[in-house]
Amino acid sequence: MLNKFGPSGHGEATVEYLDGDFRVLSPGSYVRCAVTGEHIPLDELKYWSVDRQEAYATPEAVLERHYPNAIKTG
Repeated sequence: MLNKFGPSGHGEATVEYLDGDFRVLSPGSYVRCAVTGEHIPLDELKYWSVDRQEAYATPEAVLERHYPNAIKTG
């Protein structure tokens, strides 16, 4: 699932998000969650949007981004 080339690096990777996979364009060890800003190690990346070209740390972050009023607290 992880398409890496060259050294993995230690900073933020540049990634192209594809249907069911992703391609590392610039090596790094993580990407940032578009909602929380949390670092997501590439080997733990499970959630992303092909249309928005962004990653998410959790299923809740996906819902928050796509359906901001769906998750109600309290």
